[in-house]
Amino acid sequence: MDVSRSSTAPRSAVVVGAGIVGLSTAWFLQDRGVHVTVVERDEVGAGASWGNAGYLSPALSTPLTAPHVLGEGLRGLVDRGAPLSIPLRVDPRLWGFLLRFASHCRTGYWRRAVRHHLPLLEECLRAFDTLTADGVGAETHRAPVVAGFESARAAAAMARELTGLQRLGASVDFDELGRREASSLRPQFSERIAAAVRIDGQRFLDPGRFVDQLAHSVVGRGACIHPRFAVTSIVAERDRVVVRPDAGPSVTADVAVVATGAWLDDLGRSRGVRPRVRAGRGYSFHVPTDAPVDGPIYLPGVRVACTPYQDGLRIAGTMEFRDIDEPVDLRRVDAIVDSVRPLIAGARWRERGPAWVGARPVTADALPVIGATRQPGVFVAGGHGMWGVTFGPVTGRLLAEHITTGKQPPELAPFDPLRGRAG
Repeated sequence: MDVSRSSTAPRSAVVVGAGIVGLSTAWFLQDRGVHVTVVERDEVGAGASWGNAGYLSPALSTPLTAPHVLGEGLRGLVDRGAPLSIPLRVDPRLWGFLLRFASHCRTGYWRRAVRHHLPLLEECLRAFDTLTADGVGAETHRAPVVAGFESARAAAAMARELTGLQRLGASVDFDELGRREASSLRPQFSERIAAAVRIDGQRFLDPGRFVDQLAHSVVGRGACIHPRFAVTSIVAERDRVVVRPDAGPSVTADVAVVATGAWLDDLGRSRGVRPRVRAGRGYSFHVPTDAPVDGPIYLPGVRVACTPYQDGLRIAGTMEFRDIDEPVDLRRVDAIVDSVRPLIAGARWRERGPAWVGARPVTADALPVIGATRQPGVFVAGGHGMWGVTFGPVTGRLLAEHITTGKQPPELAPFDPLRGRAG
């Protein structure tokens, strides 16, 4: 797709959104010689980029529309403690979205969606390496993800799922472990963990620190970042785009990139972006541990990710389809604690920190939206669901190529923002 408005590459860009997707796009645009301004409705990294689990796990970053999600959704209608929570209230837009999401929860569709994601899965860690090698002063830590189960049968089921990913072309290296091996790798497993699956070649990071250092690098390369800049419109003026806030001066550039996470619909829908983006809210909190934690722990049975953080673990979980700005629901936090406490030993639950809730951008077809809109010079990047941190840098690299060459990289074709009636 040729989206250029002239024979020359853009010399300036304004990126709307200072999460990891927006900042990565800014960084890779700068790498291609584009002058960048970043504007953000809140503060740098204030959304889902800050409080997520911090996994960089290609083996687990698969589309959300797996067939088993339908059963979890039905449970979430009646059980407040279920990992997937859906409010029982009249909301035609939400129910329309969920029905479209459910229509994609088919094995055949999920396999196609995995194949669409394969280029991102293969390149996502290398994109992080590019950033850290060229000035982003934050580390990614190499460590296997160890998934713990209460039965060997459940561990074997995950092993079959990972084998299925291998057959679809994903690079996945894993091994099934017994109780003793699992406890040796992750002493935090309680006696209820009977088996585990070790997934090698994965990483983790402190997402808040990484986004902060990425912003620092973008500024060091000559960009300006304007926080508290709530965009009300993006208009064309003389072959340029003008980004207007609710108060204060506008920002003008050759192109604009909308990377506003769960708020993407606010600016994307009027520009022909077909898939709707809904907020799938996730919770996290910190809990100290008696002993250091060597790497990520995943508890698939309760859909909770545990990541080394400061002097303990960051506990992250749940998918809650509620309004973006609703306050923390402490019942959801208590449900996470109740589900994890029997499986993790040596955690000082009475000392856990305050809960954070953030909105993850989810599309009904489980595919992100990355590319050009119908408005000349305006691009979007988002809709990664739970995997925005994992896919943020590779998204920024591919979109920067798209913007500066005027040609859509083949890796982005399935994620075209103007694709059919997908959501």
